[in-house]
Amino acid sequence: MLIYLRVLKESFNFAISALVNNKLRTFLSLLGVTIGIFSIIAVLAAVDSLKNEIEGSISSLDNSTIFLGRFSFGPTDVPRWKREQFPNASFEEYKYLKDAVPNIKAASYTLNVGRETVKYEDKTVSNVDVAACTEGYYDIESLQLAHGRFFNESESNSGTPVVVLGDEIAASLFDNASYALGKKIRLYGRKFVVIGVLEKEGSSLFGGSKDTSIFIPSNVVRRIYGDNNKSLIPFIVIKPGKGIDNDEFVSQLRQRLRVKRGIKTGEVDTFFVNQLQGFSDVIDEITGTLNLVGLFISFFSLLVGGFGIANIMFVSVKERTNLIGIQKSLGAKNKFILFQFLFEAVILALIGGIIGLVFVYIVSIIASNVAGDFEFVLSTANIAIGTSVSAAIGLISGILPAIAASRLDPVEAIRTGM
Repeated sequence: MLIYLRVLKESFNFAISALVNNKLRTFLSLLGVTIGIFSIIAVLAAVDSLKNEIEGSISSLDNSTIFLGRFSFGPTDVPRWKREQFPNASFEEYKYLKDAVPNIKAASYTLNVGRETVKYEDKTVSNVDVAACTEGYYDIESLQLAHGRFFNESESNSGTPVVVLGDEIAASLFDNASYALGKKIRLYGRKFVVIGVLEKEGSSLFGGSKDTSIFIPSNVVRRIYGDNNKSLIPFIVIKPGKGIDNDEFVSQLRQRLRVKRGIKTGEVDTFFVNQLQGFSDVIDEITGTLNLVGLFISFFSLLVGGFGIANIMFVSVKERTNLIGIQKSLGAKNKFILFQFLFEAVILALIGGIIGLVFVYIVSIIASNVAGDFEFVLSTANIAIGTSVSAAIGLISGILPAIAASRLDPVEAIRTGM
């Protein structure tokens, strides 16, 4: 064991010596490894950060959450002309499914509406996300209230003009968020009573932060726009209870809605059952593809870096031919020489890899500061990958020069080096 530690120490010293004595040559040789590791880890970190951001945007929703409507969240075999004939999910269907399907933990009838302007006295906030839903959405999204309450079933069914404000909206309209309760704001040309304010959530790269949203009963919007308005996109959102068979639940849900709509056996569904689990799978597939493309491009940088390491090692063997001959004449075995040069190649590659990782770290800090709410994450796993790949490149690139060095004849080596 001690001999290998000595070999490692000597190899490290030789590697540092190569860096110091041949700065330009070593710099050019390690540049490929540095760029390659930088490219690979930057791509992996960027994709991981993007994935974390997307998943964070939907983290408040359980993967088992189901969206029933006339639109599909993913690819579908149903032709477009047929999809356009599908009816919208109705409030009556929401009420029916809520009562007819067992094991529903929470359900909500939601309407995707455009952004609006809200006013309180002389203060105005534009581009406000309006979430029109029923009372069950509070449990589906696991909303957290800082002040007040969410609207109840009675207010939801009757379409009472009440509103729950996101933190940023409340701060913009009122000096203190707690003062908002009981105040009346104007929306859709009507007055809405503020009954709650959500806790601050923080912004998201893809939007969707509840800080800039307000929540109102969906029946208020139905009363204003009507049920046949094409600008509204209704969904029935359902969260199943825990511990139930998800496939069986979806099958039962689909069958109940088919019965409600009078769809005959053999006819296709006139609605789509969208699950967040499927959406998560699509995200994984996209990020996986991005990773593969990035790794394929980065491979060429690593290939150049590998050739650079191999080149510097062959030169190192040439320069130390005399020393190798002396070592072997004093009893050094072939594997000692082999490991000496292999360790040196790995150490040189690791130095290039560490430089690449440092660059990624610096870029991650800059990117996070520039992007604001987007956090560019350099994970421990990616650091481990970068280090492992660097070591592998050094090992592969140094094997041939190391073998060549270990097979040198000591007499010829000494004569050649003189």
